Amino acid sequence: MSLLSPHYVPGEPPVGRGLERQRSKNVNSAFLDYYRCPEVFADFRLTGELLERSEHFQLGPDRVCYGQHSSYLRDKNRKDDVYDALADIRVEGTAIYLPFNLTNIIDNLRHERYVGNSRRDWKSLATGTSLRDFYYLLRPLIPASARRRIKKVYHSGWDKIRFPSWPVDLTVERLLEELLARSLQSHGAKIPFIWFWPDGLPSCAIVTHDVETSAGKEFCSRLMDIDDSFGIKASFQIVPEDRYPVSEAFLDDIRRRGFEVNIHDLNHDGRLFRSRKLFLKRAEQINRYAAEYGALGFRSAVLYRKADWYDALDFSYDMSFPNVSHLEPQPGGCCTVMPYFIGKMLELPVTTTQDYSLFHILGDYSIDLWKQQIGLIRQKHGLVSFIVHPDYILEERPRNTYLSLLKYLSELSSAHRIWTALPKDVNTWWRQRSQMRLTWDGNRWGIDGPGKERARIGYAELDGGRVKYTIEPAAG
Repeated sequence: MSLLSPHYVPGEPPVGRGLERQRSKNVNSAFLDYYRCPEVFADFRLTGELLERSEHFQLGPDRVCYGQHSSYLRDKNRKDDVYDALADIRVEGTAIYLPFNLTNIIDNLRHERYVGNSRRDWKSLATGTSLRDFYYLLRPLIPASARRRIKKVYHSGWDKIRFPSWPVDLTVERLLEELLARSLQSHGAKIPFIWFWPDGLPSCAIVTHDVETSAGKEFCSRLMDIDDSFGIKASFQIVPEDRYPVSEAFLDDIRRRGFEVNIHDLNHDGRLFRSRKLFLKRAEQINRYAAEYGALGFRSAVLYRKADWYDALDFSYDMSFPNVSHLEPQPGGCCTVMPYFIGKMLELPVTTTQDYSLFHILGDYSIDLWKQQIGLIRQKHGLVSFIVHPDYILEERPRNTYLSLLKYLSELSSAHRIWTALPKDVNTWWRQRSQMRLTWDGNRWGIDGPGKERARIGYAELDGGRVKYTIEPAAG
């Protein structure tokens, strides 16, 4: 493949795109935001008018999507069969015609708009709000062993859920990569883009600690010692009210040692998203604590979330959306292992199983599942994010599991196979990357924008029909 497409003159818009280019801007934006490649390589267009209703459909045998599509163009008599859109993607010149709006479909997955709209082929995802509230009302009176049994019963049958995929759902990555392959075919050229992580590192990992109880708070100093012994820094999500006293000295100690302080809900009672009115009231209080603590990041209690309400939170980033939520009280999952924006706030999704679920629902004290998830995420160069509560590693057995995880992450980091970072550093990088653009000087591609010194140019090409990435070495 040549480096540049024969259809492309750098610095000039492609011939004949004009109004069609304007029309397709929204269709193309998710692809461009993800890859940060020149616009000419993202020429996706709609095949026709979309259905008014949104519904589940497939893209090949094992990729589930949700949203509007134009299946009626091919099969007006379709009744109950699940529509497969893959066959209706067509290439004409450098344009790729889609029977769906790519950006809307990806937003629907990331924002979990498919939840509660399942067809009979998917397990119902309705949330039992009243039952949940009753549980949290009684929770302080329920012994820990009984709570674990209740959660096991609540999550029974989780392994029968078909979508999102377990143990990691890569629907967004696979969808974008499928369309990248179509673009490579249509242009007959390698496609340059801004690599996902700084310094050309293959993927990224963050470790986060949600501090839920006084016992967990008391263990934080020792936990920082443990993390430091493996050269890994983490963020501590602090509950501002009711759970334990939060002194400035406690927060200063975390910051002084190079760790990060974030906000974990308001009082961790599970009611933050109970109603819009209650949420707005609590959001004001949470925002005040964020300013007081100097916190950039937020995570809700028990990973409850509602993307449409996030504009009331004054944070730079959030960490409340799981990739796949089979073992969490709120079902769903964002189906991606990459950061993405929800309005002005960056989402750093939770992409691995929480420690509590691993130990007390799955009954697993090895790191086999975590290693499997790390491997799957690294295949797509994604963000590997962990929640490890100080409260749940007080005992030797779970703590030894965590030590094994830290050892494994440290080995990956030392071999330059992963970037271990604080969440705030990932937030800074991803925001910088979102402002970078590729420039052409008549001879080669370059990168312009804040943080470009650590950015690298990646190239996508087809190798045996599959997308292959290479990274350009640093200049000099």
